[in-house]
This record gives sequence, structure tokens and C-alpha cells, in this order.
Amino acid sequence: MKILAVDNEPAVVDILSRSLTPLGHDVLTASNGREAIQVLEREGDTQVVLTDWVMPEMDGIALCRWIREHAQTHYTYVILLTGEAGDRRVVQALEAGADEFIRKPFDLQELNMRMRTAERILSLETRHLVLFALARLAESRDPETGSHLERMREVARLIALELRNHPELRADMTPAFVETVYETTPLHDIGKVGIPDYILLKPGRLSDAEFEVMKTHTTIGSETLNATVEKYPGADYLRIARDIVLTHHERYDGSGYPNGLRGDEIPLCGRIAAIADVYDALTSKRVYKDVVSHDLARSILESGRNKHFDPRMVDAFLAREEEISATHQRFAEAPSPQGPASEP
Repeated sequence: MKILAVDNEPAVVDILSRSLTPLGHDVLTASNGREAIQVLEREGDTQVVLTDWVMPEMDGIALCRWIREHAQTHYTYVILLTGEAGDRRVVQALEAGADEFIRKPFDLQELNMRMRTAERILSLETRHLVLFALARLAESRDPETGSHLERMREVARLIALELRNHPELRADMTPAFVETVYETTPLHDIGKVGIPDYILLKPGRLSDAEFEVMKTHTTIGSETLNATVEKYPGADYLRIARDIVLTHHERYDGSGYPNGLRGDEIPLCGRIAAIADVYDALTSKRVYKDVVSHDLARSILESGRNKHFDPRMVDAFLAREEEISATHQRFAEAPSPQGPASEP
């Protein structure tokens, strides 16, 4: 694992580095929270942060809060090193998002045990890798631009994060839900593996009959995932993935497919995925359409309020549109020479 050790006492940092490096870990170091942030921004795949509580410039609690507020694509396991105890400090640390405590001076055997715990928990992220690999499999048959999945899931995450501020939806937008939406949104078109090539790869608009076949990608994918959900009913991430696959083409006014769901009948994850998918489709080059500017795409999404989209999703998009536009530019790429068939 890549571990960042943060302490203003060089001797402590040296002990941590010399203890963890022989175990196969890549140990980075920093002397305070501000320096740690610079390292984290430079080394985006840092998995564990071991940080002292009391430090100059920025303490461990402030660093922990920053990590939780700025985490992008993976979970960072945070262990606080502290020489003090007490219920009040424990609550303060947990509220900031700490995962573990180690009392100073620490025991090396305990340190190794904490690292093994961190490894077990972080191994759950392999779920994320498998899900994205499945999404890539579906995309391999659908020659849209290669960054579509990255853009769409980033936009979905930003919208979900903004919905934490909505009084009606705040309770639903737990950190686990936001992360799962991020993980599973790339699976939205996995059912296209079951669509015949003459339809999926058609370089132009589909006939009405062909479009009826294309629409079945929602049910093909959801039925496949639902079989796994029934076998593992406790796997919430599979249920959310199934719901996104099935409902990302439903419309808020009931005019979508496959089931014509209306309003809150559409799962929240499906409503988030719908606006993220449409925005990326509008602002991406395809053989059958030119790129639409961000401003025009925003106007189209606004015109879809209460029709195509849940108005709360539109409001969340507008609140985060600068970040969304920047995300799209960050994952921008050259146009693909081919593109999937368009809807009639």
C-alpha cells in the first residue's frame, strides 16, 4: 500500500517509515497537515494516512476533514496518532472521519495489526475495479468515445454530492450511497452486450423497429444483475447498479422507457444517472451529431425540468455546473472515428 506518515517529529516519521517499508509498503512523509495535502494532491493513489493529532499549521483533525471533503475516486483510510484519550476526543475524531486510533508511544505490533485491518477494508475497493471492468466490457461493443464512462460517473458524483444539501433528499445521500452511485453509474449501458451489431453499430439514426430493439438494453442488463441481487440480497451496490441500468432512460413525466415510470417512482440513482448521461451525450462528438456547447447543453437540461428530469437533479446540476464543465474538459478527447447509432 501507499502510506503517508504525517508528524512534526522527525523521529516518529522515521520510525514509521522504517517499520512499514520492510512490509512492502511505499511510505511517503510530511511534517504537518498542509504539507500532507500537497503530497496527497501529488500522489493521488495514497491509500492510508497515518497522522499525528497535534501539529503546527494544520493538525490531524483538520487534515482528516480535508481528506473526507476532497476524496475523489477512492477511499483513504485515516489513522490518528495521539498521546491523549477521552470520550470527547474520540467523538471529535470520529466526526472528522478518522477510522482508527493509535496511542503514542505506539507499539510496532499494534501498528502492523492496524495496517492489516486497513488492507482488509481497502480490499473492498476491488469491487469498484470489477464493476468498472464490466462497464468497459459493455463499452467495447459500443464505440462511443473512450472517456464516456469516466465523464459520466464524475458528473453523477458531483450531482449526488450537491443533493446532500437538499432538505428532501439529504437523508438519502449518505457517503456510501454517493460512492456507490459513482461506482455503478458506468454500468448503465451494460445491456448493450445483448444488442445485435447491425443495430448497435449502425452509423446513423435507427428506424422505429430498430429503436424498439435498442431499448431492450435496459431490461437485458437489469435482468442479468437482478439474478445476482436475488442470490445476494444484502449487496446494496448490486441493487443500485440494477436500478441504474433499468431506469436511466425513464423520464420524470412518465414518457421514458422501459416502464414509463413517473416522478419519484424512478429510483433516485436512476434520476441522477439520467441527467449525467444526457449531458455527456450532448457535449460529446458522435458520427451522427456535432458537439453541443456547455451553455446550450445547460439550456436543454433546464428545458427538460419536470419533463425529462427531476427538477431537483437540474438544480443540483446548475449548482455544480462549473465543476461539471471542468470535469468534462479534463476527460476530453479526440473524436472517435465511429459512433453508435442514434435514437430515431
